[in-house]
Amino acid sequence: MSNNSVAHSDDLSVPGRVDAAARGGEPLHGGSGPDGAVPAPPPMAWREVGAVVLIAAIVTVFTACRYHLFGDELYFVAAGRHPAWSYADQGPMIPLLARLGDVMPGHTLLGFRFVGVILTVAAVLIAALTARELGGGRAAQVLTAVACATSPILVQWGALLCTNCVDTPIWTTVTWLMVRWVRTRSDRLLLAAGVLTAIDMQDKWLIPLLWVGIGVGCLAYGPRELLRRPLLWVGGAITVASTIPGVVWQAQHGWPQLKLTGVVAYEDGFVGGRWILIPAAISGAGILGAILLVYGAWRLARSQFLRRYRFVLVAAVVVVAAVVISGGRATYPSGLFAVLIAAGAVEATRGGARRWARWAVTPVVVASMALVSATIPYKPADTVTVPTTIYPVAVNMAVYGQFGWPGLSREVEGAIAALPPDRRPRAIVTDFYWTSSALEYYGRDALPPVYSYNRGYYYFGRPAGSAVVLWIGDRDDLTRPRAACAEMTRIGTVGGDLPGVVARQLVMHHIGFPVSSAGLALVLCTPRAPWAQTWPTLDKI
Repeated sequence: MSNNSVAHSDDLSVPGRVDAAARGGEPLHGGSGPDGAVPAPPPMAWREVGAVVLIAAIVTVFTACRYHLFGDELYFVAAGRHPAWSYADQGPMIPLLARLGDVMPGHTLLGFRFVGVILTVAAVLIAALTARELGGGRAAQVLTAVACATSPILVQWGALLCTNCVDTPIWTTVTWLMVRWVRTRSDRLLLAAGVLTAIDMQDKWLIPLLWVGIGVGCLAYGPRELLRRPLLWVGGAITVASTIPGVVWQAQHGWPQLKLTGVVAYEDGFVGGRWILIPAAISGAGILGAILLVYGAWRLARSQFLRRYRFVLVAAVVVVAAVVISGGRATYPSGLFAVLIAAGAVEATRGGARRWARWAVTPVVVASMALVSATIPYKPADTVTVPTTIYPVAVNMAVYGQFGWPGLSREVEGAIAALPPDRRPRAIVTDFYWTSSALEYYGRDALPPVYSYNRGYYYFGRPAGSAVVLWIGDRDDLTRPRAACAEMTRIGTVGGDLPGVVARQLVMHHIGFPVSSAGLALVLCTPRAPWAQTWPTLDKI
């Protein structure tokens, strides 16, 4: 057997010495060949993995075609109409894609979300390729693909046009390139990773955390040689150069993305905050994914077979620690799921682990498929259960955040039309950026100009002069309009008069999202001072 050969079977692939694998042991030096080189990986199970990817594509396309645009998607459309190098809460990439999707002929949900669907499906394939690079044969590759395809996070958020649908696949691809570099030492992979990082920085500013983790992991466990490769730093220079316009924009506007960190921590407090972030993140991987993720992390820490890839585990620890400390979202580390799941699948399908994995895999896969099936939005829109508390809305935001918007716009249009012409507002100001986004999208031909002082909408403009506006905000908290308005007249309520923060509008729309399309007060406001003076006092990131 040559130094670059590999012993494998249909269900077991172990680079290195065959006799060690046959005894259930582990080859030395992380699966190295006799001369220390990393052997060639097993063949790619294109047929089996392709079948999983095809099924994932069908499910993702079905999910993407359901209901309405999500609240953030509406905001991205609005942001795309105000092009900038950066925004208060993300980079320019998604607003640009949303703008393109909005002007596409047909105005279909699938056309709008097409990029997210393609990247989500590609992430499943790249996860299987990662398992192959780690030394996994057919069984490991298929197991990895199934685990990623049944991840609730991937199914729910991957079917929307959002920052996660770009960020997670790019992280998945970067980690695959790093794992592949360990074997090939092809520095073009490092350059490609740098270019992908530059692209991702136009989406979110999270991926530097991944690189910090990779750097710490390489210093601790190797390969330290990676950090000395010139093309790695060329890729870093490309990333820095591509980020400069966004950094300048942030500096000119007071670094709103940094201010957003506290807002994210506050919002996630409704579902437990940082104390449940790790369990929430792991559960987002699904049943099979969570088991393989945890097992993969443990084996990366213990296995000689995977030792040369231990830097990935360190990167995961660094990222999770940073997200927990900063109070970030449970979805932030999801780009590292694939490599950890792949490591778990490789270890579960080799050596002695195969004996327990064979009988455990089938019921776990069935349970995973059942769980993800429950998260697929298969119900008709008019049969989706109306929540009675805020918790299910917050947990299942990807579904509930698609409801209420057309009805909100119609109700506001009706309230304005019912006013005498001389009392109708010249603009609309809302308390929440989703509300403004929906009104601008669905009421673009029927409503006056829409503004908001919330999040990135604050930078999209303000009402002219001392115009009378229709103020739309939380009916239980009118603090800001009371401070800004010399005269207030309440003309209605969106979402009916049901008590509590969750309201249902019985005529205009089936489900209202709290403080966005339901439970809202409609107030005519005559400002105390020109809006140019009042607007800076209202900024609510």
